[in-house]
Amino acid sequence: MTTTEALAFVRRAGVVLESARGPVPSLAETIAGERIRGSYWAHPKGNTIFLRTRSIRKSPDVLVCRLLGGKVTYVHRRLWPALVRMANRIGPDRLAAIREVHTVSGKHRVVSTRYPDWVPPSVRRAAKALDESDAVAELPFAIPSAIPVRRS
Repeated sequence: MTTTEALAFVRRAGVVLESARGPVPSLAETIAGERIRGSYWAHPKGNTIFLRTRSIRKSPDVLVCRLLGGKVTYVHRRLWPALVRMANRIGPDRLAAIREVHTVSGKHRVVSTRYPDWVPPSVRRAAKALDESDAVAELPFAIPSAIPVRRS
């Protein structure tokens, strides 16, 4: 799967887990073409999975957050208004945008941009115009406060 194909997959699905299993597709398992047991690093396509996940994380059209079960979740821009409309039911912690940065020492650190600081004005306007029932219909799995995510 190319980066373009991976981005198209996220766009079509709307919400995708990076590598966990849950109520939405897993990008890692989609790239692998099969269920992954344990870490995707042990899979023959582990390096490709890593490269594609990092490409997705860099896309301006994808929110990277911990929406589902505290796991890294990708939400395509087309669903951001629904997320914002349901923010009071989802909770700000699950809607914080996350990104990984590399420190001078070479370590990785996760940096969080709290909700609603990452939300563009156009998305706020679209969210206000969206009926709450329509938002729930687009993201029914996002409402519970704790979404169970099965481990490999």
